[in-house]
Amino acid sequence: QVQLVESGGGLVQPGGSLRLSCAASGSIFSFLVMGWYRQAPGKERELVADISRSGRTNYADSVKDRSTISRDNAKNTVYLQMTSLKPEDTAVYYCKGNFGSMEFWGRGTLVTVSS
Repeated sequence: QVQLVESGGGLVQPGGSLRLSCAASGSIFSFLVMGWYRQAPGKERELVADISRSGRTNYADSVKDRSTISRDNAKNTVYLQMTSLKPEDTAVYYCKGNFGSMEFWGRGTLVTVSS
């Protein structure tokens, strides 16, 4: 099955920037709708952004002005670029791919925004 591996998380100062990457195995990547989700302590997992195979994007209101999701189908990789990071952005960020009823999740990467 498809494996997703996130990278790029870490400690960032408020106002800083970060780029997360999600590398996928297999040949099905180009058929997947890809997305980034996050889960903060004590809160439900929420959608951050997603992107279709053709590049149509969707963002949560809380990050829309500060985030860019993109994909490179040749590299089987999806990215999330975030700027002007805030402490409330602190969460475990998960990569998700789906095709119809099929869902694939990465293990997550922790982003901590703190001074």
